[in-house]
Amino acid sequence: MTEFPRAEIEAAVEHYRAVRESIDRGERPWDAMATLFTDDAVYIDPAWGRVEGITNLREFFTESMAGLDDWEFPIEATAIAGNLVFVKWTQITPGAKPDGTRYMQSGLSTLRYAGNNKFDYDEDLLNMTHVNEDLRASGWRPSEGFNFPPKDPNRDWSKP
Repeated sequence: MTEFPRAEIEAAVEHYRAVRESIDRGERPWDAMATLFTDDAVYIDPAWGRVEGITNLREFFTESMAGLDDWEFPIEATAIAGNLVFVKWTQITPGAKPDGTRYMQSGLSTLRYAGNNKFDYDEDLLNMTHVNEDLRASGWRPSEGFNFPPKDPNRDWSKP
C-alpha cells in the first residue's frame, strides 16, 4: 500500500474531526460520516459488526444512530502512525449517576488513510459490557426510532 505524506493525513484527520464535531452539534446527520470513506470502505462496529461499501455505510450510520440523539461522542485525541490514524473518543450516554457525573465509556477508532481525504477502513473498539452496565444503571430505554443491532453480526475485522 502507498505510504501517504504525513501532512496529507493530518489534513484528512482535521477534516474527519470537523465532520464529527458538526454531527455532534446537530448541524449534520450521521450519514455525513460516509463522506469520509472510499466507495469500498470497511467499517467495523462493536455492536453492528462489519459493514462494507459506501452505500451500506450510509445506511449503517443512519440506522445505527437513530434514537441516540441525546448521546455524545467527543474526540479526546488523535495519533498518526504511517497510514493508520487512531482516534480516542468518549461515548457519553444519557442520565447522571447519583454523584452527578455522566455515564461515559471509552472508545477508540483505528482508521486507515487511503488518499484523496478519505479512509478505507475503520475499526471501532468499545467495551459493550461497560456500555450495557451503564445503560441499565441509568435506566435508559430506547426512544422511538431506535434500531437494535443485528442478532448475529459479522465479526470479521480483517482489513480489505
